[in-house]
Amino acid sequence: MYYIGIDLGTSAVKLLMTLKDGTIVGSVTKEYPLYFPHPGWSEQKPEDWVDAVWKGLKELLKGFDAGEVAGIGVGGQMHGLVVLDEEDRVIRPAILWNDGRTQKETDYLNQVIGKDVLSEETANIAFAGFTAPKILWMKENEPENFAKIRKIMLPKDYIAYRLTGVFSTDYSDASGMLLLDVRQKKWSRKMCEICGIDEAVLPKLYESDAVTGPVKPELAREFGFTDCVKVCAGAGDNAAAAVGTGVVGEGGCNISLGTSGTVFISSKEFKVDENNALHSFDHADGGFHLMGCMLSAASCNKWWMEEILKTDQYAKEQESISKLGENHIFFLPYLMGERSPHNNPDARGTFIGLSMDSTREDMTQAVLEGVAFGLRDSVEIARSLGISLTKTRICGGGAKSPLWRKIVCNVLNLEVERVASEEGPGLGAAILAMVACGEYSSVEEAAKAVVKVKDSEKPDPRLVSKYEEKYQQFKMIYPACKPIFDKIK
Repeated sequence: MYYIGIDLGTSAVKLLMTLKDGTIVGSVTKEYPLYFPHPGWSEQKPEDWVDAVWKGLKELLKGFDAGEVAGIGVGGQMHGLVVLDEEDRVIRPAILWNDGRTQKETDYLNQVIGKDVLSEETANIAFAGFTAPKILWMKENEPENFAKIRKIMLPKDYIAYRLTGVFSTDYSDASGMLLLDVRQKKWSRKMCEICGIDEAVLPKLYESDAVTGPVKPELAREFGFTDCVKVCAGAGDNAAAAVGTGVVGEGGCNISLGTSGTVFISSKEFKVDENNALHSFDHADGGFHLMGCMLSAASCNKWWMEEILKTDQYAKEQESISKLGENHIFFLPYLMGERSPHNNPDARGTFIGLSMDSTREDMTQAVLEGVAFGLRDSVEIARSLGISLTKTRICGGGAKSPLWRKIVCNVLNLEVERVASEEGPGLGAAILAMVACGEYSSVEEAAKAVVKVKDSEKPDPRLVSKYEEKYQQFKMIYPACKPIFDKIK
């Protein structure tokens, strides 16, 4: 039997087809546009997602017996606001995770409603990218559209809804809405009241590996499926990536160096830090996780390479970098503002320490190191909670760079492992489909059977010592720059 994993990303959807042992037999990527109607805004049209997924499925199935597909799992970008009216029509373009328009609403939630109330109700505080501030923004700025709302869902859930007709979400993705009581795994009535919505407009909640429904008969015929292909609830992209890299159960860690950067730490017990600098979310394995999220990670390097240096020769730009831990230039990686741990949409990217002998290589190195230092900020908060980490898995486009992996390894003082498959979120979604179809009894069992380590990078004590000194210097830069960021927004 075949299992399909769908990863609905920010710039493209990737579809994988696997066997039960995780062997990938097919892969298709379909891009779609991003829209920026105003500075700081970020939107997409849900119909573009559907069109890409439908075309991708048909292409993925070419040459295979579609009747052998048993299940589908959907993962994808979190926090996006998708709203439907009573006719199931999309009311407005989806407001995405990296949209920055909701600072007023975020301040209202954190300062007027209060962080203590938010943390008590949801285990988190408000961030500009979360869903609840977007709902408040719609209520204030688009009251006619707000009045039409009959369904609120997340991006990957819209795909699942179109596949099955079932209005559902999973706990991991719902955790990022600021509407879910993460500890109790139920919608917060108080948060619904604060946002001015009825709980009835929110989807039914499921564990990630739960079957929500079969593919609709008319779609099954279109794709050549049998009438019993199961669709599971799926997971937010980071939880799906964690499953796809085997970070499940107690004490696992995964770092994702994608467009955004995340530190994901799995736990069987609910945890939350006192300042809510890390997100405290439910995990796709039925447990919990802590997550630090940087809004710009590999995208910092992409910006530096393509927009500033005007080159696509990433490896060539890195090959002459050799003096790790000795760079005199620092880079703050806040090109889109920052989420963890600063929660400041007005933060900006900054180079500091430039001198007449600074080189192109120094600045390239500073970009890579700045992202690694930013990831360490989140790791340090986890360590302050008594969480002991000795190793981490790594995935995402940035993880393909041996130099960047070495920098991350020594900045964080963690052994960094790469898994055999680099298809984290898509493979994770397929693994959830396997569990939903009964191939494995649990997500932990499935991940252990499917995910294999390919290689690892161990810390060099000499470099760890050098980077410790550099990190302590890096920590001083944001507090010094924050008053300036507040004035130049």
